[in-house]
Amino acid sequence: MENIAYISMGSNIGDRVNFFKKAIQLLNQEAGIRTVGISSLYETDPVGYLEQALFLNAVLKVKTSYGPEELLGKCLKVEQILGRKREIHWGPRTLDLDILLYNHENIETENLSVPHPRMLERAFVIIPLLELDPDIMLPKMETPMHEVLDEIKDKEGVRLWKRKNGADAFALFES
Repeated sequence: MENIAYISMGSNIGDRVNFFKKAIQLLNQEAGIRTVGISSLYETDPVGYLEQALFLNAVLKVKTSYGPEELLGKCLKVEQILGRKREIHWGPRTLDLDILLYNHENIETENLSVPHPRMLERAFVIIPLLELDPDIMLPKMETPMHEVLDEIKDKEGVRLWKRKNGADAFALFES
């Protein structure tokens, strides 16, 4: 498993924590994916379509032997298994999995853009990403991520919901 990827998770329908827990289990059941880090959970205001419930958001760090398109396929499969419906753009969802970063690569295909094209506008992505890797840099970008975060206006819409419990991030999903 040579590749490192960061995947954002979001949910605002039903048992949000349970959707995260199941998503992590399903991803780790894949032979080519192993979760190596999980951020704390953050409750966030909706962005775009505002007439919906609050989201839970987190970021996973995974090691994978899959290429970026194959990893995207695995993420979409998990979303589908967990009941994701794409009815309203930026609307309510049981689960949203987005590949934020894949190694230190810029990827532009018909189905996938990495780094994620809107991540620099979203505190609900950058805050948990920086928690996992405070020194992370984006490919071909010289500005440190904490400086990017300083410029984002909606930081107050991102609230710590459940802190990661030391080295055992899976403790987030217990009781």
